This record gives sequence, C-alpha cells and structure tokens, in this order.
Amino acid sequence: MNRSFLFLLASARPGGNSEQLARLAAEQLPAATERRWLDLAELRLPDYVDTRHAEEPWPEQENEEALRRATLAATDIVIVSPLYWYSLSSSAKRYLDYWSKWLSVPDPGFRAAMAGRSLWGVTAMAHREEAVARPLVLTLHHTAAYMGMGFGGVLLGNGTRPGQVLDDERAVVRAKTFFAREARPARFPDPVE
Repeated sequence: MNRSFLFLLASARPGGNSEQLARLAAEQLPAATERRWLDLAELRLPDYVDTRHAEEPWPEQENEEALRRATLAATDIVIVSPLYWYSLSSSAKRYLDYWSKWLSVPDPGFRAAMAGRSLWGVTAMAHREEAVARPLVLTLHHTAAYMGMGFGGVLLGNGTRPGQVLDDERAVVRAKTFFAREARPARFPDPVE
C-alpha cells in the first residue's frame, strides 16, 4: 500500500521550528511518497460545539469538509504543533475536537475508516527536558488508541527563536529516520499499572 502523509501545521508562527523540523523529517521519505501540507491557521475552524444530543446538528463549518476529506485520504496524519502550555496548540486541539463530530456526522464510519492508519507528532519546545512534553505525547497516543490507529511517536526538538530547532543536533539526527520506523498499534495502558 502506498503511503500518503498529511502534515497539519498547527503553529501561531508561519515557518516556525515545528514546521522546519517536520519538513526535515519529510525530506527523508521516499520520493514517491505523497505529502500534503495544510496550515490550520489558513483553514480555520471555529471552536467545536458538541451537539451530539441536541435536536439540531451543528452545521458544517467552513473548511471542515476539506479537512475531513484530507484526513480520510491520508494513511499517515502528522500533527505539527509546538508545545504550548505542555500540550498541543489550540488549532491542533480544535482539529482533533472535530473528530468527535466526524464519528457520527456526516458518516458514522469515520472511526472504522481511521483504524489502521498512523498518527504522528512533530513538536518544537523551549524546554530542554523532553518529559515536559508528555501531556502532548499522551494526547496523541490516546487519540490513536481510541481510533484504532498506529502511533509513530512524537519527534521532539528544542528551539524558541526561528530556525533554532535546526541547531538541536539530537533532533536533526532523529528527524532523518523518524518516519522510517513502523508505527505500532496504539493501546491504552493497563489501568492497574
């Protein structure tokens, strides 16, 4: 099966460190691998309103169908978000919130269609200790587990000023093989642990 990557840029800064790290990792993919880049700042979604139990469904929002179709067309979805307050950016979180709607509207087959695909993350952060990104990593992992997807992990890099992430030698080395590894089936951890 040919892989098709959807890179969802979710930064408040165009061309920021997370995007630069993601582009470096994407350069390592085989030449025939399809890559699509969408900027959530350009394809804005309003805050999600949960109307699953309401009389009237929440109407489709501008850009929503384009994002849903792009998501379903990809074998690999990559959330490219800086670490904001120890988690995803608001635009990345809002995009994932819309998955709640897509589970039932317009086609209740969204979850089944996503099963077996892979979810990845690429994140730049100002903090040097990678443990502070654990909430972001868990958000993506648990999303993949709930949807029956594989989880490829999160490529972490350090950088605050524009371009600074490319000075993070460890992140640059990891970027060169990040997408070459297999995304493992995501499973929720044993609650007894």
